[in-house]
Parts: sequence; C-alpha cells; structure tokens
Amino acid sequence: MDNPRFHYIESWLLPELTLRATVYHLRPGHDRSQTYYLDIGEYGACEAKKWRAESHYLHVVARRGQAPELVGIDQLLSAHAAGHFDTARTHLAIERATAVVDGIAGCGHDVDRWLAGQGITLSWL
Repeated sequence: MDNPRFHYIESWLLPELTLRATVYHLRPGHDRSQTYYLDIGEYGACEAKKWRAESHYLHVVARRGQAPELVGIDQLLSAHAAGHFDTARTHLAIERATAVVDGIAGCGHDVDRWLAGQGITLSWL
C-alpha cells in the first residue's frame, strides 16, 4: 500500500450482492476500529481463476455502531454526464448502494450482522 497508515488490505468479492468488501489493516498507532469499504459494482468469474470487477464509483464506508456513509455519488454522476453510464445503469447503482446503507442501518449499523442476514460470513486475517 502506498499509504504509511496501511499495513495491508483484504477484499472479498460478493457477486450476489454486487459488492466488494474490503478491510484496511492499519499499522500500529493508527485508528484500530474496523472499517469496511463496500464497493458497489459488478463482480463475477469470467474464466477459470479469473474474475471481472467493474466499479460503479459508489462506496459505502461502514464502522460498527455508526451510520454508514455513501461516498462517490459525484463520481458516478460525472461518469453518467460523460456518457460512461446510461441513466438506467446509474439509477441501478444508486438503488443498490442505498439498499446496502439501509440494510446495514437496519442491523444496528453492523456490517457483519447484515451480511449474516444475507447468508454470508466473512473471515479476515
């Protein structure tokens, strides 16, 4: 990582939720609370041992016990204005992201609890 705070990152591709879940592991002396970065996009296998990842510019930043934050809407709307995303695809990305925010908020601001409700349990190093 090209950031002095980060030691390493881990990510899970969750195509059934149109998400990539990432945890940044920080170096000693930096904020130790676990933060999830949930990237909205299309993720899936395209060949044996190869995956395709397409970000839709939207990210949900979530910390246990705090309201999730939706970021990147300005980037998505800029991509739409530039013709990279049509209106239907832009609308779908926003719907997906707001459903994630709503789902996490409805589970007491706990990503792991929300994921468990979706039948997913993630493990981290």
